[in-house]
Amino acid sequence: MSLPAEFHEIAKRVNNWGRWGEDDEIGTLNLITDEVVRSAAATVRTGRRVPLALPLHQDGIQTGLIPGRVNPLHAMVQINQELFGPGTVATSDDVVTMGLQAATHWDALTHASHSGRIYNGRPADTVTAHTRARFSGIDKVPYVVSRGVLLDVARAKGLDRLPGDHAVTPEDLEEAEDFGGVTVGAGDIVLVRTGQIRLALGGDKHGYGYPSPGLSVRTPEWFHAHDVAAVANDTLTFEIFPPEIEDLWLAVHALDLVEMGMLQGQNWNLESLSTACAQEMRYAFLLSAMPEPFVGGTGTPVAPVAVL
Repeated sequence: MSLPAEFHEIAKRVNNWGRWGEDDEIGTLNLITDEVVRSAAATVRTGRRVPLALPLHQDGIQTGLIPGRVNPLHAMVQINQELFGPGTVATSDDVVTMGLQAATHWDALTHASHSGRIYNGRPADTVTAHTRARFSGIDKVPYVVSRGVLLDVARAKGLDRLPGDHAVTPEDLEEAEDFGGVTVGAGDIVLVRTGQIRLALGGDKHGYGYPSPGLSVRTPEWFHAHDVAAVANDTLTFEIFPPEIEDLWLAVHALDLVEMGMLQGQNWNLESLSTACAQEMRYAFLLSAMPEPFVGGTGTPVAPVAVL
């Protein structure tokens, strides 16, 4: 089944291919300039730090809904082992097997493709089992540090959590801007809170995944117009699931990652940040969300920290 004309029309309006040159592999992260980072640092007033990552453990949020995306399998390979003989210093080591997108993560630009293409018009078959992501792998991302802006859509509506069938629209984002007294600008990293992760934190992993509120297919144009550098939210699927347009699955992924070249993140725990921003009555902060540089990776775990 081919993608509908509506999708291709939006794709043309948000397309960034060639904007930063034919060789570009990081897309909208180019918008995070030195000036943007200096301005972001100026948002720090109290030094209050808010972690945004879920814990990594075997009883994580994955249920098997997404094939192969396994929760972390953590094993000890050394336990107080005296490597250099009796009485010497002992060490303990461990190993982990996990899906790189299993918990709080960034999607690399190569995580999605459509019509045989990935970001900047490169062939989708440049992602292979042998080479992994030859272009735009997560290792190509040098940094993700900028001004973060929390658009607390749920709190702006007076809700703990949006309904499972709520598609977050540009109008919702603007309502959250007004609520937070903040304006999204070029180079910002936008965090969209739906409250959906409250289900996972409460133990309802299946309810967390489906049905789920999430970003509407209309939001990529809003992010494009505001020159947003990256977007993350507190859901498993990022976009509304099931989709708002019948049989148009993962359209927002394709528009953000493939057409716009915009990093996106899922499973971010924004609950403590929502509380902190409400207490301090400000919704902009310094955000550090550095990716783990897995060579050729189509995603990566991340442990973001907001500094207020």
